[in-house]
Amino acid sequence: MSGAARTIWLSLRLATGTGIAIGPGKADLLAAVAANGSIAAAARSMGMSYKKAWYLLDTMNRCFREPVVTTEKGGRGQGGARLTPLGQRALDLYRAIAARATAAAAGDIDALAALLADDSQL
Repeated sequence: MSGAARTIWLSLRLATGTGIAIGPGKADLLAAVAANGSIAAAARSMGMSYKKAWYLLDTMNRCFREPVVTTEKGGRGQGGARLTPLGQRALDLYRAIAARATAAAAGDIDALAALLADDSQL
């Protein structure tokens, strides 16, 4: 094997019996809602359709005991969406868990990366 090993990373998803409660994409979507104040703007910032963003947020709202995002109806320039305190806590906890898992597995991830073909062989 020649060349540099491929870069790999750990991707963590927390699942319940009914589906994925939160993972990297859903966490990024929660952060985008918090930053943008609307589902539409969050979706645009991620290159995602509004329908897909709404579906993912609805799934999370059903997975948690309380909603993680709330919305206010309004026309153009009004209304919006925001993370609930539970939504912010879930996002913070998910990010902390993912960071700790990545740090704990760093040596094994590096060892596994060394076993992979480099990108030029693909």
